Amino acid sequence: MSEHPVPSQRARALVTGAYDTHVHVAPDVMERRIDDLDLAARFLATGLAGFVLKSHYVATAERAAVVRKAVPGADALGAITLNGSMGGMNPAAVEIAGRQGARIVWMPTVDSRNQRGSTAADLPGAKPAMWGALQKDLHAQGIVPDVVEVVGPDGAVLPAVRQVLRVMARHDLVLATGHLSGPEIIAVVHAARQEGVRRVVVTHPEFTSQRLPVAEQRELAAAGALLERCFTTPYTGKVGWDDLFSTIRAVGVEHSVLSSDLGQPFNPPVEDGLALFADRLLDAGFTEAEVTRMAVTNSRFVAAAPATVTV
Repeated sequence: MSEHPVPSQRARALVTGAYDTHVHVAPDVMERRIDDLDLAARFLATGLAGFVLKSHYVATAERAAVVRKAVPGADALGAITLNGSMGGMNPAAVEIAGRQGARIVWMPTVDSRNQRGSTAADLPGAKPAMWGALQKDLHAQGIVPDVVEVVGPDGAVLPAVRQVLRVMARHDLVLATGHLSGPEIIAVVHAARQEGVRRVVVTHPEFTSQRLPVAEQRELAAAGALLERCFTTPYTGKVGWDDLFSTIRAVGVEHSVLSSDLGQPFNPPVEDGLALFADRLLDAGFTEAEVTRMAVTNSRFVAAAPATVTV
C-alpha cells in the first residue's frame, strides 16, 4: 500500500468520540483495505465512537450486529442502499432493515438515473470510484438492474419513494441522498420532511456526479439537512481542497458533517480519515470548535439511536 500522511495527536484528540458515518470495508463484493471486525478494534484504540457500514449492494445491519457482539465496546451500525440488488425503491427491504436496527437509508447510488447518465468528468489525476469496474462487469454480463427512479417527468417525488420515506420515519431512520442529482435531492429532502423523516444527510455534495452549487446546498441546509463532507472526495482529487473549504464556510460549519468514505486499498487507513480531515481543516484556518462540531457533534446526531420506533 502506498504511503499516506499520519494524523497529528491534536487532530486525534479533536475527533475523539466521533462516528464515521460512511465507510466501505470488508466483507464486500470488491477488495477493501480492512474488514469490519479489525476496524472496530482500531476505532476503539483510537478513541472513535463507531462507524456506519456502507455497501452499494447489500444491507449491513445484520453484519453490524455481529461486529458489536464480537468486539465489545465497538459501535458498528448498519445501513441499506436502495440500488437494484436491494430491489430498488423497496419499502419491504427498508422495513426489514429498520427492524434489524439499521441506522441509515441511502437513496440509489450506482443505479440512480443521475449516476447512470452522468457525463461529468473527474478532475485530472483523480482516482476513479471502485464500484465503476464492478458495474461495467455486471453490465457486460447483461446484468443491468432497472434505473431506480425517485421523481416523475414533472419532477414530483414518486409515490413509491414517499412510501419508503414513511417507513423510514416510523423507524426514525436517517435519509442519505446517495448519488441523486441536485433537483432530485431537493425534491426528496422536502418530501422527507413532509413524511416525518427527522434526520437528513446530503451525500458528498462535491462528488463528481453531484457537484451541488452553494445556493442549492444552502437551500438544503435551510430545510434542515446536513451536508456530508467526505475525506476521499478531495483526497482522491474529485474536488480541490480550497474549493471544499470555501463551500463549507459559505454554507456554514453547523450544517456540515464529516465522514471518511474510506476503505479502498489505495487510500489511507479508515481509522485515520477523520483525524486527517481535521488536520486539513485546522491548516485551512478552521477553529478547533468548528472541527469538533462537524466531526463529533454532528456525526453523533446522525448516528444516534432512534427517538421512537413503532412497528
